[in-house]
Amino acid sequence: MNMSSRKVVMQGMSRVMTYDSRSPQLLAQVVAAGGLAVIPTDTVYGIVCDPCNDAAIDRLFQAKHRPRTKSIQVLLDGVQAMDRLDLSLPAPLDRLSDALLPGPFSPIALVGSSCPLRTPRREPEGPTQAVRVPDSSICRALLQVTGPLAASSANRSGNPSVETVQQAESELGDSVDLYLDGGPTPGSVASTVVEADRTDADGIHVLRQGVIGETRVRAILSSQTSGGEGR
Repeated sequence: MNMSSRKVVMQGMSRVMTYDSRSPQLLAQVVAAGGLAVIPTDTVYGIVCDPCNDAAIDRLFQAKHRPRTKSIQVLLDGVQAMDRLDLSLPAPLDRLSDALLPGPFSPIALVGSSCPLRTPRREPEGPTQAVRVPDSSICRALLQVTGPLAASSANRSGNPSVETVQQAESELGDSVDLYLDGGPTPGSVASTVVEADRTDADGIHVLRQGVIGETRVRAILSSQTSGGEGR
């Protein structure tokens, strides 16, 4: 297959497919070939690609018309996958993740020197990476076969997030090689993105308000400090 091609052509495969037992392997083929796909998550539909392939990541940004100054997330099938990627969560994000993952929570992880990802954001203090463990049986079944996926919402930059594969196709068109239709997502609100912040009383900074409100995030930390359950 010519990897310089902007399109990934998989013989006998339609561009829009209803999710079934074949979907994880089909998605893995597209991702391995440097292609782009749209999949459902526990929040909104996302556009995904190989997080270790620079050309595929470039295609993702181009498809969304997203500035390269913006960062993208990496989807994982479980928190344990972070160790294999040399990613770690600073306090108190590690405790929040225990309470909120899997779910619509995107903590900002620290990136180690052996991390193979090409998606980390370069910061003065060192590279960081937003991670997600979706609470979606479809999404996690896909990730168990594909491995980690670079991801962003399946819409053009600046437009609302999408809840159906039809909306995603309307936004992104033929820039995407495979659309997997898993039915409508629970809503149109994305995950909550939080980073560690030593200057904050709770040690956090909410970068993006999402499904989980900041009040709840801080209440979980307060509950943990006082010996509560957290969830």
